[in-house]
Amino acid sequence: MRFIIIRAAALGLLLAAAASAQEWIEYSNRSDFFAINFPGEPKAKDITYVTEYSITLPAHVYSYENGRSRYSVTVVDYTNEEKFEDERVKACRASGGEGDLCNNHARGDMRGAIIHATFELIQKSAKVTHLALSNADRVEGHEIYLTNSDGTRTCAGIYMHEGRLYIIEGTVPANLPPPALFYQSIGFLDKDGKRIRYDGPYAVGFPTPRRVR
Repeated sequence: MRFIIIRAAALGLLLAAAASAQEWIEYSNRSDFFAINFPGEPKAKDITYVTEYSITLPAHVYSYENGRSRYSVTVVDYTNEEKFEDERVKACRASGGEGDLCNNHARGDMRGAIIHATFELIQKSAKVTHLALSNADRVEGHEIYLTNSDGTRTCAGIYMHEGRLYIIEGTVPANLPPPALFYQSIGFLDKDGKRIRYDGPYAVGFPTPRRVR
């Protein structure tokens, strides 16, 4: 009888997991060139994002919430970063600014975008439990696990690809499994909507490696 009870309990857990898995969708966004698995259809919102060197850039947030569980992808458009920085430098010099104040930081701003976004996540949390180099289809970035002041846990991935910064955050209550599979499902799309994978590491500021798909 004990064996039967255990099997029944295990079957119940499997059915519950299957039902939960069926709610997830494969979400693709052609305008921001990414694909990811969401627990439901995300809501989109336009925001602005301030870079390390105080340039304000347009960004979009795609988010889904269910109680205390939250999932989001923030995409920051750095493609006009150099133009905005050129304008800032010209205005700085025109107003009589000198030295480092009027230097052009566009390249450093883009190459440091992943570190800057990672640091911002750390500042919002109560404790960092994991921080490491990561990659999504060979696009290099950071993965970070955080414990928040309200007891929830966040698993996040931060990547930079083709002039866009991607900040993927999954947050759940402490009694649920960590949402690592959410950020791990991120993929990057080309202009035709096809998922990209490289044959070597892709990193900002270095030549783009050959695609294998």
